[in-house]
Amino acid sequence: MWLKLVIVILLALILISLFSGLFFLMKDTDGRGRLVTALSVRIGLTVLLMALIAWGFWAGRLTWHTPWLH
Repeated sequence: MWLKLVIVILLALILISLFSGLFFLMKDTDGRGRLVTALSVRIGLTVLLMALIAWGFWAGRLTWHTPWLH
């Protein structure tokens, strides 16, 4: 159960980083590089999320649910 909770939290953090990057794209005119930082954070969180999902399937903690095959 904790794995699914961490996945949802990471998805929320990715969305927050996405919208902060949009905000910095629109409002950041002084060139402090906050847009690049937001992009870097989002890429790092996405890599972490993909690794966590892959580990979850490999360890058997995540499974496919296909109700139409039953």
